[in-house]
Amino acid sequence: MAARTIAIYGKGGIGKSFTTTNMTATFAMMQKRVLQLGCDPKHDSTTSLFGGLSLPTVTEIFGEKTARHEKVQVEDIVFKKYLDGIEQPVFGIELGGPEVGRGCGGRGIISGFDVLEKLGLFQWELDVILMDFLGDVVCGGFATPLARSLCEEVILVVSNDRQSIFAANNICIANNHFKTVGGKSRLLGLIVNRDDGSGIAERYAEAAGINIIMKLPYSSAARDKADGFDVAVRLPEIYEKFSALCTKIWNREIPYCEARGLEYADFMRLFGEFDSRKAISANLEDLRLTKNIDLDANAMLSEKLAKEQFVANGFQSPIQIQLPAQNALGDKIAIGTNADSLPETDEFVQNIDAAPVKKLPPMAAKRYKNLSPAQATPAEPPKRALSDQERLLECIQKLPRVERELITLHDIKKKSVQEISIERQLEKSEIEARLGIARKRLKELFFQSE
Repeated sequence: MAARTIAIYGKGGIGKSFTTTNMTATFAMMQKRVLQLGCDPKHDSTTSLFGGLSLPTVTEIFGEKTARHEKVQVEDIVFKKYLDGIEQPVFGIELGGPEVGRGCGGRGIISGFDVLEKLGLFQWELDVILMDFLGDVVCGGFATPLARSLCEEVILVVSNDRQSIFAANNICIANNHFKTVGGKSRLLGLIVNRDDGSGIAERYAEAAGINIIMKLPYSSAARDKADGFDVAVRLPEIYEKFSALCTKIWNREIPYCEARGLEYADFMRLFGEFDSRKAISANLEDLRLTKNIDLDANAMLSEKLAKEQFVANGFQSPIQIQLPAQNALGDKIAIGTNADSLPETDEFVQNIDAAPVKKLPPMAAKRYKNLSPAQATPAEPPKRALSDQERLLECIQKLPRVERELITLHDIKKKSVQEISIERQLEKSEIEARLGIARKRLKELFFQSE
């Protein structure tokens, strides 16, 4: 039986890792084989679960193994832990990401999932996979489980504050979008962490059509457990909440939500009246400018593409060579590979009679001495003409790397611009511009190959 895959989203600091960790421990208490997958560049999702230990990340291991030309194995990235008093071990993975300021966290998530899928993540003998995701970043990398339907169900963690609920609403809207293009992830509902009884999250849930599947009051004892690298479900009042939730999830007793996600104005009205007038633009005088500065977006994009092409060419600009028409002896200089462009001098006239004896080794020359020129020259096997499809694929391989990958995804694998945008972390306008450039160059290469 395939594992239940659940993505848990929440704004940074709202308690999503706390929630995920205690759900992991609760499922283990239920004798389920559960994996907690940390999907945050901070790679601290499993810290409390593993007693304060920071697990090596998929990103780190993959980089180190690649540098040493070694293969990545499952035991390099998956770790297990026996929690005190719990018979069933828990498993943990941290995807990780680039060092601070040195790369895109979303790309790290995408690459990490590529590695795990190649290692057969969804074929492992597990009962539950809990994915701990940062929910207040709009980067497509963090929407990977929704975009690629890698999770069966989604849980949103909020508190009774506007910012955490706003982040949850964005995830709800994103999930609805992916459902329209074939996404299969379904929303279980909201967990209200540190519930203060104000009812703000409940008001949002009612307006958006989302279930509230658990409300967890603030507990200093639970906080102390987490800060001490332990699970809070050791506290009876916390265990009671998580046990009820995990039992309902396992038994599929929670109906999926058909949440609509609120538009910005509707969302803001939940918190009171707000200024809906159009914002006033600052003028040149406000900014102490003497003249206006117009930005040509198309020119800016073209400049960016040109710079990337320059880097792809090894920081080399195309070399333009001007050759003289004649050499110092007055002979016409041959340019190109066409035989007609060769100067008509004795040097380039083929001497059929002399060629076999003069240019072949002695034994070969003796062997071929009595053969006619036609017999002496081995016949080359006729080359099979390439089909249009084969010529096209051959031309695609001659494109620069980025254009080659995009044209392959869009025209060969038939992916939409939206899907490519999510997968490659590029703006749709940039993808369309690059595809236009790639097709123009591909057309030139195709007709040159005739």
